[in-house]
Amino acid sequence: MGSLRPLNVRAQRYALRWRTRLGRATAVRHLDLLAAAVVSKGYRCVKLYQEDEFPTWQPLLWVFAFSPDNHVKVAVVVRATPGGTWGYYEAARGRHGYLSPCGDTKHATEQVDALLRHRMFPATW
Repeated sequence: MGSLRPLNVRAQRYALRWRTRLGRATAVRHLDLLAAAVVSKGYRCVKLYQEDEFPTWQPLLWVFAFSPDNHVKVAVVVRATPGGTWGYYEAARGRHGYLSPCGDTKHATEQVDALLRHRMFPATW
């Protein structure tokens, strides 16, 4: 008899996708905490998750760093993770762009800061 692991992995991904979709209020709360922490480091944020203005299903937070010549940005989303927890992800990389668990806003802020610094100054990685 064949292995059921691929079916279990697919079922888990499906369940996580639904938890993410149904947990919009939780995602917004976590993104608000991250936005406050990132703004305190001197970055600017655009919150793309007010329901009346942006009715998309996945809340998104853009974090910007400006310089005299150009600017860089990181888009951050919150997704459900196994074990009933939530995590911050870089939106462009999907589930491979894991930054930090949502309970550790300080570490997530450091990760966003490191990404922005690397994009602004590529030799600093």
